[in-house]
Amino acid sequence: MAEHRYRLLNVFTVAGNVLSGNPLCVFEDGAGLDDATMQALARQFNLSETAFVVPSRRATAGVRIFTPSFELPFAGHPTLGAAHVVRLLRCTGDRVTLETRAGVIPVTAEGDRWELETNAPATRPVAATPAQLAEMLGLALADCGENPLWVDTGSEQLVVPLRSAEAVARCRPVPALLERYAHNGRRCAAYVWAPAGGDTIKARFFLPRNGAVTEDPATGSACANLGGWLVATGAALPLARTVQQGDEIGRPSRLRLRVDANRRIYVAGDVIALGEGVVRL
Repeated sequence: MAEHRYRLLNVFTVAGNVLSGNPLCVFEDGAGLDDATMQALARQFNLSETAFVVPSRRATAGVRIFTPSFELPFAGHPTLGAAHVVRLLRCTGDRVTLETRAGVIPVTAEGDRWELETNAPATRPVAATPAQLAEMLGLALADCGENPLWVDTGSEQLVVPLRSAEAVARCRPVPALLERYAHNGRRCAAYVWAPAGGDTIKARFFLPRNGAVTEDPATGSACANLGGWLVATGAALPLARTVQQGDEIGRPSRLRLRVDANRRIYVAGDVIALGEGVVRL
């Protein structure tokens, strides 16, 4: 039986709290694993994502990212967590490039705070009406803000601005309506957000699973897409925001979003290595 080593990490943690942020499993060497085995291992660990470090000719390393049900072209917290593991294993210093299915992603660190640079954003309009989006989220029409958009900086998602942080907290999505209005033909997800005072934003990320709604504690790809939304809607640049996510599900998380004057989008967060182990297959 072959041994496959993995690391358990939390990404986008809060103030050194080791049990905050978004949990992640990173397999140190996925070169000997086929796609079906990677998918089965992601289902075994049943985290929002499991990452596999693989060889790359274009970057420091490659990374494959799987949810329990399917592979993702890009996701934020697996990219930051995988960069942390690559540095631990290869002593690469504080600059790593990772080849994902969405392209090569530069990642840099200051201590254990990692920051990735995303792809340039692509946007498209939303077919659902504001009233339909409000119904999907279990809210009143007055709770919905202006200019919901599909945004893609590596993984396309529905980005829905709300009028208040209180409305974000009140969301009670309807699974069938998420499938109807937040599905892009490949995947289904909705990211809601609102200003929460100063440079802080409150956000939540919903996706349907097995007829119910799952909520992600910290979503780096959606934070990047929020940056794309801000660029598309004419926000003053440069900008920096702290995004609060995960409080409603007992996993408080903090993400740092910045967009520079050239419209480049960056997402950062603290990474804590929690443990490690071996799977024998």
